[in-house]
Amino acid sequence: MPRVAFQTLGCKVNQGETAGMAALFLDAGYEVVDFHQVADVYIVNTCAVTLQAERKSRQALRKTREQNPEATLVMVGCYPQVAKDQLSAMPEIDLIVGSAEKPRVVELVERVRQASSPLIAVSEWTDEARFELISASQEVGRTRATVKVQDGCQQFCSYCIIPYARGPERSRTVESVVEEVAALVQQGFREVVLTGIHLGSYGKDLQPAIELADLVEAVLRVRGLDRLRLSSVEPNEITDSLLALFSRYPNFCRHLHIPLQSGEDHILKAMNRRYDTAQYRQVIEQVRRYVERMAITTDIIVGFPGETDGQFQLTCEFVRSIGFSRMHVFRYSRRPGTPAAALKEQTPAAVKEQRSYTLIDLAEAMGETYRRQMLGETWDVLWESEHEGWWIGHTDTYVKVYTIQQGIQSGSVSPVTITDMWKDGVRGE
Repeated sequence: MPRVAFQTLGCKVNQGETAGMAALFLDAGYEVVDFHQVADVYIVNTCAVTLQAERKSRQALRKTREQNPEATLVMVGCYPQVAKDQLSAMPEIDLIVGSAEKPRVVELVERVRQASSPLIAVSEWTDEARFELISASQEVGRTRATVKVQDGCQQFCSYCIIPYARGPERSRTVESVVEEVAALVQQGFREVVLTGIHLGSYGKDLQPAIELADLVEAVLRVRGLDRLRLSSVEPNEITDSLLALFSRYPNFCRHLHIPLQSGEDHILKAMNRRYDTAQYRQVIEQVRRYVERMAITTDIIVGFPGETDGQFQLTCEFVRSIGFSRMHVFRYSRRPGTPAAALKEQTPAAVKEQRSYTLIDLAEAMGETYRRQMLGETWDVLWESEHEGWWIGHTDTYVKVYTIQQGIQSGSVSPVTITDMWKDGVRGE
């Protein structure tokens, strides 16, 4: 039986697609093993958001070639889609597969293994692109499942390569999503995360067009689903109809990831974001009027071309005034082919590094403030894993909870009294 191993970089969409590709190989008679084990085929599902992600993809395959000279090495996804010519010059790679060709990955691997010659399978995006479902399968033994419901992006933020890597926006039907979620519940998954490249645009391409809220409500009604979470929604796509569902459905997790990227209006405009700070604040206030104790997480990019010290300080002040429960900080990465890459005032690496440290410290302080409010309260926790005697789980607000209590089972939900701040979360009994 041939063996295949996967390594995944990047977003939740990639994670879900890796699970789908693994299922395709299982159906074809392969054994799926860990990436560090000996295998016949090694597949890296890549990310093209940053240069660092691309470098990690190349390093993974070069190291694998040194250790497994006879194996078939495959690079799939966003990086090949935008840089096939660069990758074709790498002798380590036997097969290059673009984003649109992922559903054909088993067929392509078999062709390469039989012909023993390199192959490039990267097609250009067209307006006729349709949503492709790789597989509904998920990793057995996990408590949380990721369900991809949308692909593609047409926002064209000036720093982002993803619209070129993922193509036009396209959505799954409500019926197919509900069917998959119901099957996952039957498999024992307690929580489902709906994800997409531009999740807030879900349904606009369907006939007739529908809103994300319509899909969310249909999924919330699936019998036996304990928790539903959304991956990321743009601020100008948070609607009243979506927020109303939080009070009507207790299984809708009180957590929204709403990307900000900058807290300064001139930088937001240069980024080609579709809002300013006043509009963003208005959205956050609206969310908090609808939902008490809502956890709001976000993304911030530091060191965008032309960002001054004063503009960065305004970002820090704005972020502090919002009070996020968690914040992901990224250093701007110059992506060839994007408008921002051509800007002359590129921020020095040392400046980006220092600004990222400043915002990370602020993010940790805001997270601690949010979690401190939980002390003495009782929260339902979905338990996921055990490590060195400690059980680890999450609240519906995506706060990590640790306990040393015995008798817990993975996938169980139990009320926990929060007693202490602990590591990157809280401790409870």
